[in-house]
Amino acid sequence: MFITGTPTVQTYEGYIGIRRKMKGLTVDQISADRVTFLAQQYWSPDTRDSHLPFDPQVIDDVYESEVRATDFATRRIVVLELSQYLENYIWPNYSENASSAHLMSVVILVNEKFRERVPAWDSFVKHPQPFSDFLRHLMKACLDSTDKFSQKEQTHVVVFLNHLYNSIETDLIRNGISHTVSYNILECLSEGQLQAVLKEFPNWSKALKRTARHRKKLSGVELEKFDFDTNFLYSLMQQFLKKLSTIPAGEEEVKTDVVHYCERFLELMIDLESQLPTRRFFNTLLHSCNLLVKCQLSSLATREEGKLFSQLLHILKVFGQFEINDNTGQPLSDLDVMKIHYNQVKRVQSITFRNFPQLTQFSFSSVAAVDDTETLRQFVEQLEDDELKNLCKLLHLLPKEDENECNRKYLIESMLWKYQRRISQLEAINRMPLYPTEQIIWDDNIVPSEYFSGDACLALPKLNLQFLTLHDYLLRNFDLFRLESTYEIRQDIEDIVMRLNPWSAEDRNVVFRGWARMAQPIVNFAVCEVAKPNVGEDKPSRVRADITVNLSVRREIKSEWEALRKHDVCLLLSIIHPMAFPNPEGYFPDEWGIRYIRGCEVEGMLDENGRVIEEGPEPKPELKGETRTFRVWLDCNQYKIDMDNIKSNDGGEDVYETFNVLMRRKPKENNFKAVLETIRDLMNTKCVVPDWLLDIILGYGDPGAAHYSHRENALATLDFNDTFLGFDHLKKSFPGYTINHNLKAVMRPPFKLSFEDQKSSKRPAEEEDNKVEKVIHVEPYVVPSRGPYPYTVPRKNRVQFTPTQVEAIRSGMQPGLTMVVGPPGTGKTDVAVQIISNIYHNNPAERTLVVTHSNQALNQLFEKVIALDVDERHLLRLGHGEEALETEKDFSRYGRVNYVLSKRLELLDEVTRLKESLGVAGEMGASCETAGYFFLQHVLARWERYLSLVTATPGKPVNVQQINELFPFHVFFSNAPQPLFKGKSYEEDMEIAEGCFRYLGNIFTQLKEFRAFEMLRSGLDRTRYLLVKEAKIIAMTCTHAALKRRELVDLGFQFDNILMEESAQILEIETFIPLLLQNPEDGRNRLKRWVMIGDHHQLPPVIKNMAFQKYSNCEQSLFTRFVRLGVPTVQLDAQGRARPSICALYNWRYKNLGDLPHVISWPEFRIANAGIFYEYQLINVDDLEGRGESEPRKYFYQNLAEAEYVVHLYMYMRLIGCPASKISLLTTYNGQKELLRDVVEQRCARNPLFGRPHKISTVDKYQGQQNDYILLSLVRTRAVGHLRDVRRLVVAMSRARLGLYIFARVSLFKNCYELQPAFSILAKRPLQLHLAPWEYIPTDRPYTQLPQDKPVVVKDVTHMSSLVHQLYSEVCSTIQAVAGIGEAPGVMATHELPPDTGARYDSDEETTVEKEESESSMLIVNEVDNK
Repeated sequence: MFITGTPTVQTYEGYIGIRRKMKGLTVDQISADRVTFLAQQYWSPDTRDSHLPFDPQVIDDVYESEVRATDFATRRIVVLELSQYLENYIWPNYSENASSAHLMSVVILVNEKFRERVPAWDSFVKHPQPFSDFLRHLMKACLDSTDKFSQKEQTHVVVFLNHLYNSIETDLIRNGISHTVSYNILECLSEGQLQAVLKEFPNWSKALKRTARHRKKLSGVELEKFDFDTNFLYSLMQQFLKKLSTIPAGEEEVKTDVVHYCERFLELMIDLESQLPTRRFFNTLLHSCNLLVKCQLSSLATREEGKLFSQLLHILKVFGQFEINDNTGQPLSDLDVMKIHYNQVKRVQSITFRNFPQLTQFSFSSVAAVDDTETLRQFVEQLEDDELKNLCKLLHLLPKEDENECNRKYLIESMLWKYQRRISQLEAINRMPLYPTEQIIWDDNIVPSEYFSGDACLALPKLNLQFLTLHDYLLRNFDLFRLESTYEIRQDIEDIVMRLNPWSAEDRNVVFRGWARMAQPIVNFAVCEVAKPNVGEDKPSRVRADITVNLSVRREIKSEWEALRKHDVCLLLSIIHPMAFPNPEGYFPDEWGIRYIRGCEVEGMLDENGRVIEEGPEPKPELKGETRTFRVWLDCNQYKIDMDNIKSNDGGEDVYETFNVLMRRKPKENNFKAVLETIRDLMNTKCVVPDWLLDIILGYGDPGAAHYSHRENALATLDFNDTFLGFDHLKKSFPGYTINHNLKAVMRPPFKLSFEDQKSSKRPAEEEDNKVEKVIHVEPYVVPSRGPYPYTVPRKNRVQFTPTQVEAIRSGMQPGLTMVVGPPGTGKTDVAVQIISNIYHNNPAERTLVVTHSNQALNQLFEKVIALDVDERHLLRLGHGEEALETEKDFSRYGRVNYVLSKRLELLDEVTRLKESLGVAGEMGASCETAGYFFLQHVLARWERYLSLVTATPGKPVNVQQINELFPFHVFFSNAPQPLFKGKSYEEDMEIAEGCFRYLGNIFTQLKEFRAFEMLRSGLDRTRYLLVKEAKIIAMTCTHAALKRRELVDLGFQFDNILMEESAQILEIETFIPLLLQNPEDGRNRLKRWVMIGDHHQLPPVIKNMAFQKYSNCEQSLFTRFVRLGVPTVQLDAQGRARPSICALYNWRYKNLGDLPHVISWPEFRIANAGIFYEYQLINVDDLEGRGESEPRKYFYQNLAEAEYVVHLYMYMRLIGCPASKISLLTTYNGQKELLRDVVEQRCARNPLFGRPHKISTVDKYQGQQNDYILLSLVRTRAVGHLRDVRRLVVAMSRARLGLYIFARVSLFKNCYELQPAFSILAKRPLQLHLAPWEYIPTDRPYTQLPQDKPVVVKDVTHMSSLVHQLYSEVCSTIQAVAGIGEAPGVMATHELPPDTGARYDSDEETTVEKEESESSMLIVNEVDNK
């Protein structure tokens, strides 16, 4: 935090003097005061006009006192970083003569920005001039072999270097580091290694020749710089190996800083290997150094301290051996890998045959007989040291510095590393159990604890900007999804085990002294089936077990257990010998006695005869007693591993005889196995991603290649249907275009538009010299009449789309990838719905898949689709959120089947009525089949005869009256508005007649489609047919798509277009899976359009574990990655949610975000907020009774002063007449949310004058929602916290429509660099709440006018409390005077008071299980005064 009281000393020497006066302060206060003082003297934006000249000594002193002297304490570095030290002082003043302290200051602060996950390179891009000097200094510091830089500083430099190589999307950085990973680094190879590489990749020799020619042109400093860049990574690896070799073996003490350096260095190597631009030549260099072998043989790899080092080394090996061609970047198939391996071993055999007669048997054996690790080792061990060394030289295995190496173990391992047979990654994945075990669950290097600071590296894959291959993409997502699920499982297990409270009895049996709703002690466990392996496999094909539990619990809990469904996942726990008094800080499995954990999948509950009770529409049989037995499937891979362990341990403990607890999980959180199986299925099948998408998904090629403007199949003419409300709307929608149209035509919508600029097949680069005019030819057309009834008139769009919205709609209708960035309130959903409608009408044969992150968003979108001109029979909503649709109609699979069946009966009744009107005998309306015959024989025949009589031809005029008189269906249409024919003109009456026939034709078309439902007898078959054939618009959540992929593919589900809403909130893999919900046709994916709508400036997908979120970048959505890659986007640029002044608090984050006219013209926006002076205000909240933020448990932040202030303002607003439904209380932390709820429950909930507000929620949970008035508590008073994430700030500022009131410690937040654009606007208004308590709702005061009287300035929360109390008394007196006439004094007549108008809280949407669990598990710290 910053101390506001600033010394008046005006010189740097004065700063040195005040340090002696600080003896009475704490260390943190001293540090904060130092930095604050210096910031105000030299770089603070608040004192920009009075800054002293740049003094390099300041940087040296700050670095020594604040960083080195504190041993790089994070708190000190955070204070420096928050003061804008990097942006305003050390980077703009960096120069060629900068000191090492200056260099390290930049390094430390940039690393801190990455740790905090805030933009790090903005200042570099803003001031690029110093970068070349800085980079040169940095690289020299990396290779410095003196004691100039400490080990910790070298580690920080390596971390910074890693950030550089991971930021290649920034032009400045990519241009600076590209020479260090270019083909010139191949010169570091030995001559033999280089020739071997050039033999494998001949085209690289041309590049090296160019390098040689380029070098000849250089001299002096330029040549030195070129050689330095060429040798940089090679020299860096040699330095690392030298440092690694200093670590002693055995029990000798090893320096922690050296271990951390080695871990960070391997992290750098992994990241270089995992991106194609850096990997291409570096991979060859890495293997030429034998770095992996040397790391494997190092002392650190065998020490306890080297556990993380070994795990990182394993990841590096995976990437080092990845199945990819380093030259072309193309993936290698298993066959390709095998061919390469066989050729390598054959080459060894050829060399040994010529030079080593003792290895004749090896030379003449088949490759498969000698390439396993042990066999190969036996042959190599036969050679003497000199012979072994000679063989390695002949194979070019040794780098230049190891040519005289005589270490036998090193030489043998180098041989084995290159020539041994390896298990493919896919085979390893297929052998992997999908359920986590106790070994993984509590390994902090793989599944870190909740409180990850970001200071250390982890053995986790990362989601980078680019991926090597599709297999690499799936593999990383598979690992991270599995580990994130494991983390959630660990939390559930720890909670349940502590609730069970196990205790070891005297007979060594475990007794459970507590109980848990989600777990039951196992009465009996028995493996009942181990099926034989399938052909070609060594694991059982199926393993089943029976688990018996005693459900002597409450009825609702018993019902929950009995409701376990097929494929639900449960966990089996072995709890043995728990500690009598478990230590909360100890290793959890040891303290609580957890020995084994295994997963299982429910097949079903057994009935009294031991048979599985099948699921279906019939009610389940009622079982007697409390004992229930469940049959489950065990993981076959895990079972094989466990059985192999028993054999290898000579009859060790059988895991499956020790289980004593069965644990279940909440259904919403328990879908991990299905998703993992889906990803594994994708890895095992040939994923056919559309050709036009593959490179973009992997992060390569032209980012705009998939945009319609670059596609050869782009459409020059588009039918916009009802997109435009009129011709004027159309003209306004295309600024910069020339609009051509037929002057004689009546210009009424709908319109077809032909774009001249789209007719050119040239690329934009080719069009620069010969530009195509931006001309649109507009052609209006009349939608054919669908019948004479009012309900046949099509529903039309009523939204007047803006030009950018029209461009988004145009792009979405075109084939290719469309990305729409939708800032808050810009009509994203309306655009999505119009795209869906236009595709539906323009391409009747195509099917569109609609995917969103949440059921709420999906339902909002689906409800708008229903309201448009889309036939109900073509709509389908999959998943469990369908019941929340605000419509009486059922759009689920069975609901649609019922609709089709009932619609079929209605249509057949119409056929019967038509038959009777025509006087035709027979049961023509008995079935769809007979109706079809009836149409051909009677209806169509009559219509064709009618047409022959009334169609005008040259020389044969037709009287208008004849159209009416000869019409054959008068009786059928007698229930239509009369008269049927107007008799005014031939054209009008013919159109009416044709409309009537279209109405009839539509009846028989639908019946033809419904005929399959007559032939299919079972409900399941009908739902499948509906999904695969009938539905044209299918909606589901991304989670449902991941869970049901296998089922959908097996059914033959197909689609042509995908539209994704909330794309920036969907995980990478959950965005990718919907692309592959269908089998390819002729080896090609039939996907034509992919529309992604989202906002990467708002919050990303929710990742519970901070390590996966921060370190692995798991929160990155595919939408955000595409934006970073430069994929073209359409940003909607007019918002219609908030007052323009409130929008100004967040529109700086977007390019040209303006306002729609209605946010100025509508009455609600023109009227001021009654009772409050300003429509938005930042209110400073000081400590209450000496307390600011509190932390009753870790990261559970609360602030009582802010909570009371917020609730009292809510009470005040209610008293002046504001409805509770229009007020939401938001905060940035869960702890404060609970405290707000406590305060509201105590002060408001039971009082009818107040009631509960519409919502009390966190900012994160409230994304996607809005309300008229938002009261926001920022909670923190010591550190800014996670509001530094600008995305969270944007969400917080954009939830309010009419009024936003923010409660915070202003001095803390206003100086934060990331928050300045918003807080600089907020700080311009008074920081004390200004009220007008004489003003009530409704008011007629204009929005632009302040109240005439002086405001009541609220000094603090105590003052606010007394004000509310006074106003409450006045309101009560008024109510008593009006409503209490004739009653006893002091009695409030409550019968006329409004009821509790507040909606239920977010938490009230939870199930009963969740509520009871949370009540019993969560410690809610109630700090509300109970007076």
